[in-house]
Amino acid sequence: MPRGPLLGLLEAYGQTWGAGWLDFPGRDVESERAALACMRSFVESTADCFERAHPAGHVTGSALVVNPSLDRVLLMLHGKLGRWLQLGGHADGDPRVERVALKEAGEESGLGELGFLSYEDLLGIPVPRPLPFDLDVQAIPARGAVGGHFHHDVRFLVVARGTLQPQANSESRDLAWWTLPEAFALTEEASMHRQFRKLEALAARLRG
Repeated sequence: MPRGPLLGLLEAYGQTWGAGWLDFPGRDVESERAALACMRSFVESTADCFERAHPAGHVTGSALVVNPSLDRVLLMLHGKLGRWLQLGGHADGDPRVERVALKEAGEESGLGELGFLSYEDLLGIPVPRPLPFDLDVQAIPARGAVGGHFHHDVRFLVVARGTLQPQANSESRDLAWWTLPEAFALTEEASMHRQFRKLEALAARLRG
């Protein structure tokens, strides 16, 4: 299974977000680099890293969905984990994680006009498009016959246009738009707060 495209995205992430290209409150470059190193090692050493059947963990793709003015985020109350999260899911063998993220966002939101937010020109160096917005290695607790494992989550920034009325599917208990202050209050997870702070800083730069 081809891992080159994902490794290329991880390399570009390390040169940009992993190098601290954009300052934001609470930025922790070492944490970014640690997640990157962990994910790169996993992908390089695991031929079936995109398959959920791999017992130790697998690659997932997700999307932080935002409105056109970049001041609201669409979050789901995950049906199994019981936490407010960005949309996304398993790659199930698809090595193009950006395609996974966009597909899952569409299926889980019911929104028809989704596209990656273009911000790569701000970076000053040529990078693949779309560039991952965030990385996180998440410990998933055991559930039923499925043992505890890790999700190596590659996250993208996706903007919703047209109708913004979401329709939840069976994956979530709830699905709603939140302002960023509201989103901060929904969760104490560091990786969620990091995404919100990145979004605030990036929105300010784009409006710049």
